[in-house]
Amino acid sequence: MSPTSIADRTAHILETLPAGVLLVAAAKTRTPQEVEAAIRGGVTAVGHNYVQEAERMIAELGSRAKWHLIGHLQRNKAKKAVALFDMIETLDSWRLAQAIDRHVADMGKIMPVLVEINSGKESSKTGILPQEVDDFVRKVSELPSIRVEGLMTMGPRFGDPEDARPYFRHTKAAFERLKKANIPNAQMRWLSMGISSQGPHI
Repeated sequence: MSPTSIADRTAHILETLPAGVLLVAAAKTRTPQEVEAAIRGGVTAVGHNYVQEAERMIAELGSRAKWHLIGHLQRNKAKKAVALFDMIETLDSWRLAQAIDRHVADMGKIMPVLVEINSGKESSKTGILPQEVDDFVRKVSELPSIRVEGLMTMGPRFGDPEDARPYFRHTKAAFERLKKANIPNAQMRWLSMGISSQGPHI
């Protein structure tokens, strides 16, 4: 798809979104030129799966968009990640939370995060188990340099996407429950839910 087509298609998608929905364009396997076209089309947030690949793209495109980490983050890459990204959507362990908080504090800023829930309790996936998410959010909320802004889950893959709906309902229920709890430093602004597909699409 040409850059002009990407920009036009992106603009059209954005026009159809309800108020309060943030489109995060996945940049995995895409070129900087393609991502730049999506930004021209109106995208304000770009998600990347890998720290090293994102570093090159961010160096080229800069602050024209907010950059979100949407892939698994290893603790040994947390220092570089917090320097590059404006949000980390895949906080999946207490040790990672501690690493992020420590490195962000050294930079004198606050890192918004989404807590990743392993809604299907799949051994092959990372994330906080559903029954542990409330306690985990409360614990993370006490870290001074992290701000919990919501939840994220990738539901189990089924032949019929409708089969994943119960897992999304449980995550949505956790989101609403935590929002009502009014936990300091945990705003519950964003709820990100999806299913892995054959490839990303801008």
